[in-house]
Amino acid sequence: GTTWMQEILTLLFSRGDVLPAKTIPNWERAPWLEQIYFRDALQDTAARRLITTHLPARVLAPALQQSKAKVIYVARNPKDVAVSFYHFHRLAKFLPDPGSFDTFLTQFLEGTVHYGSWFDHVKGWLGQRQLLDIFYVTYEELHQDLRATAQRLSAFLGCPLGAETLEALEQHCSFAAMRDNAMVNYSLIPQEIMDHSQGRFMRKGVVGDWRDHFSPLQNALFNRLYQEEMGDAELPARWPMA
Repeated sequence: GTTWMQEILTLLFSRGDVLPAKTIPNWERAPWLEQIYFRDALQDTAARRLITTHLPARVLAPALQQSKAKVIYVARNPKDVAVSFYHFHRLAKFLPDPGSFDTFLTQFLEGTVHYGSWFDHVKGWLGQRQLLDIFYVTYEELHQDLRATAQRLSAFLGCPLGAETLEALEQHCSFAAMRDNAMVNYSLIPQEIMDHSQGRFMRKGVVGDWRDHFSPLQNALFNRLYQEEMGDAELPARWPMA
């Protein structure tokens, strides 16, 4: 979802010109705040720039509250997040070996994975809605209606969205187009950082892939904790958990 949003915003800001998206790696177009490799890029003082992060609200929100930044938060069904994160751990040599999916899922539910608890992360950023200029969107909404989401984003950002821009955005931001674009699919990352023999970064891009990974017991345990953690949360969108 993060990579998808990087591409959508690139096309919005370029007014549909696909050249930046096809010639500049996405980590240069929208550098990661928490990565030391992008320290120089983050010194850019352009009036409008994109910055990417997975940091929790408790770490980043206090600084954002003192800024004029607009925040776009992409959430996803936590079951699909767990599956996606598991496969990313298999690729990423800078993350611990995930072991079996069952082992990794236990750590995910305990919140002992990188960036901590999914539940705390989502609730933390949702709790900033009255304090920040924040746009909350789900991966599932992007799947269901990319055009409508792009239109909402353009209004949020005050960025005009003409018919040609929208058409280019829809074409370039399809999963197939992103999967085959070396500026997006992380194939440029050296083997010592990402082990490409373990799979592709752009893996499936579908909703509900968790059903091919979860056992009935894992699903029951996950649903129980989800209800405990999120049952009273005012989520703008709910995910089918069955």
